[in-house]
Amino acid sequence: MFSLNLQSAVPLVVQIVEGFRQLIDEGSLRAGSKAPSIRQFAHAHAVSVFTVVDAYDRLVAQGYFASRPHSGFFVKSRQVSTAEVPGHGPNFSFDSMWYLRRIFENRALRMKPGCGWMPSDWLFTEGVRRSLRSLAADNVDLGGYGEPKGYLPLRQMIRDLLAEQEIAVTSEQVLLTHGSSQAMDLVARRLVRPGDAVLVDDPGYPNLLFSLRFLGARLIGVPRTPAGYDLVALEKLIIEHQPKVFFTQPRLQSPTGSVAQLSHLHRVMQLADKHDFLVVENDIYADLDPEPRPSLASLDQLNRVIYISSFSKTISPNIRVGYLAANPDVLEDLAQLKMISGLTSSEFSERLAYGALVDGRWRKHIKGLRERLAKAHEVASAQLLKIGFELFSEPKAGIFLWARHPDMPNATELAYKAGEKDILLGPGALFSPDLGPSAWFRFNVAFCDDPAVFSFFETQLQGGG
Repeated sequence: MFSLNLQSAVPLVVQIVEGFRQLIDEGSLRAGSKAPSIRQFAHAHAVSVFTVVDAYDRLVAQGYFASRPHSGFFVKSRQVSTAEVPGHGPNFSFDSMWYLRRIFENRALRMKPGCGWMPSDWLFTEGVRRSLRSLAADNVDLGGYGEPKGYLPLRQMIRDLLAEQEIAVTSEQVLLTHGSSQAMDLVARRLVRPGDAVLVDDPGYPNLLFSLRFLGARLIGVPRTPAGYDLVALEKLIIEHQPKVFFTQPRLQSPTGSVAQLSHLHRVMQLADKHDFLVVENDIYADLDPEPRPSLASLDQLNRVIYISSFSKTISPNIRVGYLAANPDVLEDLAQLKMISGLTSSEFSERLAYGALVDGRWRKHIKGLRERLAKAHEVASAQLLKIGFELFSEPKAGIFLWARHPDMPNATELAYKAGEKDILLGPGALFSPDLGPSAWFRFNVAFCDDPAVFSFFETQLQGGG
C-alpha cells in the first residue's frame, strides 16, 4: 500500500488521494480490486474516519474509485485520463468538499448564482436590528447557558406556527438547534449506524449527504421528479435495501425546486408504515411557499416523521436558529444528544430570532419576499430558456431552479471556468449521492439578475474561454 506522513505540511486527505492515484496509475491496484473499507484504512493509518471519507469521495469524483452499495469501494476502470480529455487541464477534477468550502469562504465573488442563501437586502435585517435594540434595552442576562431544549417563548411560537400547518405538537416536542444543519446531524447520529441503508433525495442536500457518509451510511438515492418522487423506483429501492430512514425535502426542494404532490406524500407514508422506516422531513423553505400545502408531518402527526425547519433562510443565515419537532420519546433522545455534543444552543440568538418574529412587520416581510422570488423566477426562467437551457420544473416559488443545457454535458468543468470569471455556480455533482458527473446546475434565482452570468454561458456556447 503506502504510508502517510503525519508530520508533513501536505494535508492527509491529499496524501491519501495521491497515494491511491499513484498505485492505480502505475498498475499496482488494478481495475475491479477492492479498496480497504473506510474504517479499516482509518484504523490502519491512525487517521480520522472523516479524513478517509473525504479522500474516498474525492477519488470517486475523480474517477479512480466506484462506490457499490453493500460492498464498499472498488478501483474503477480508467481508459482515458483526465489530461487526455479535450477541454480538461491536467489537474481537472471535482473535489466536492473543496467546492462546498468555497461556497462559504468566497462570498466575495461578485456573482453567486450557485449559492444557497438570500441577498442581504432581501432578509429581515430591519426586524433583526429592532430585536437587537430591544434586547440591549432589556439588559438580558447573558450569564447562563439557557434551556436545554431552547428558549421557551420561541418554542411556544413554533408550536403555534406548526398548528397553522395542521401539525399538532406541544412546546415540549420542539427542540431548538443551531440551524437546520445541526438538527439533521442530530437526527442522523441518533438514527444511523455504519452500514445502514438510508434513503435520500437524488439529487439532494449536500450538507446532509456529507454527514451521512461520515456516519458510514449506505446512501440510496431516490430519483426526484417534477411532481415529487419516482414512486415505482422508490418502492423497488425500499424492498431491495430495507432502509431505516428516508431523509427528504418534499417542498421547494434543494436543488430542484420541485414540490411533491399530495398523492406522493400519501404514498411515502404508506410505504413507511408498510416497511417500517422513519421519515425525516426537511421543510426549511416552508415560509417561502405561497401555497398552504400539507406536509408529511401534517399527514403523519409525528408518528413516523421527524420535522425540521429553520429561520435562517428568511431572517438571517448568521443567526443560525433552526428547530425540529418529533414524538416525545425521540425528542427526548435528541435533546440529550444535543446536550452531550454541545450543551445548549444560543439563547441570545433564539431571543434575537423571537424578537424578529413577533415584530409586527414579519408577515409583511414574508409576503413581500414571496412576491420578489416569484418575479425573480420569471426573469431567471426566461433567461435560461432563451439560451437553450432545459428546466427540471418551474416552481415559481422558493429559491432554486434546476437546469441543464444539451451542449454543456459537464457542469463541473463549467463551474471551475466560471470561478475564474468571478462567478460561483452550483454544479450537479455537488448534489449527487454518489458524487457522479452531471450536466445539471442549481441556480439561485435571487442571484440571477446580473447579465454577466448569462453572457458567460453564451460565450461558452460560442466556444469561448
